[in-house]
Amino acid sequence: MLPIPFLVLLLSSILSPSSAADFCAADLSLPTNPAGFSCKKTSTVSISDFVFSGLGAPGNTNNIVKAAVTPAFTSQFPGLNGLGLSLARLDLDIGGVIPLHTHPAASEVLLVIQGSIEAGFISSSSSVYYKTLNKGDTMVFPQGLLHFQVQSGSTPAVAFATFNSPDPGLQITSLSLFGSSLPSQLVEKVTFLDDAQVKKLKKVLGGSG
Repeated sequence: MLPIPFLVLLLSSILSPSSAADFCAADLSLPTNPAGFSCKKTSTVSISDFVFSGLGAPGNTNNIVKAAVTPAFTSQFPGLNGLGLSLARLDLDIGGVIPLHTHPAASEVLLVIQGSIEAGFISSSSSVYYKTLNKGDTMVFPQGLLHFQVQSGSTPAVAFATFNSPDPGLQITSLSLFGSSLPSQLVEKVTFLDDAQVKKLKKVLGGSG
């Protein structure tokens, strides 16, 4: 009998959209399904499905967090569909921060190419792992764990992230709590913050309730 992990790996390879053909460029005109995007007809696939130029330009950091994330996920880069990977560019101005967030569907590897970034993650046992990364440093963030990136030093920072999913998903903790319609009374109970603090954060992040 085959070990269960091997069976899971075998089934995933059989069921993968890319396993039955050379590629599965996403048909963005069709709705998504649990397996992702449907494949384009081969006759409609072009080189533009396999090339994305959006990571070459800096993102707009003129915002509350002084940071920008430029994604290269399936929606922007159809050729990634079914291949199990994606990318993103991070631009952090002086004082910039990518707040605590998770990627439910992917692990992340971060490569710093300019400046310095203080980055870290929190394990499910509440252990904290963080370090100041400099140009050329790489750090991995395990799937589903809360993590962050904060600009460090006297110059803006730039990094590139890769994910082992074409659509890693994203949930930013502060936006989920204070940028949503979750009633303030419930937010106060689950965060132990007082009413004034919760209303202030909701006002800043655009929440209601």
